[in-house]
Amino acid sequence: MIERLIERLFPAPLHRAMLPLAHKIRHRWRKFRRTPLAGCSVIVTDFGGNLLLLRHSYGPQGWALPGGGLKPGEDPATAAMREVREEVGLTLSSVTKIGEIEEEISGAPHTAHLFTAICDDHPVPDAREILEARFFPTHSLPEPLSRTTRIRLDHWRKVQGQ
Repeated sequence: MIERLIERLFPAPLHRAMLPLAHKIRHRWRKFRRTPLAGCSVIVTDFGGNLLLLRHSYGPQGWALPGGGLKPGEDPATAAMREVREEVGLTLSSVTKIGEIEEEISGAPHTAHLFTAICDDHPVPDAREILEARFFPTHSLPEPLSRTTRIRLDHWRKVQGQ
């Protein structure tokens, strides 16, 4: 796994410093190639209904949901559980798919697989990709929320009938 190699070769502060540049390069590459992408986002709540949000060390500023890209041939549900574990150290026993969103990210077509999960453990940010991770009451979410987070939360609320 390339992630493990990077963690061994680069201390967290250096890795964090490199992520914004890597993000810009990846963004331009996607825009140039326009290769269809697939990713996942996970709406994680605790038993009190509070919502887990993250702040990344790179990319657009704003609070976001856990998630990321699918590896080639990876099942979306497996990717969702892997991303939550990698980003904030939470092991989910299961996820429930609530839909897909077809969108464009970095100029390329993107399918976002949306999942929900319940977890009452405390998130621990990886201190590389994720700077902060906390549960928030759904009636008092922090600002700014990223654009994609707003779209995903709107879909979640529609599925719940809110």
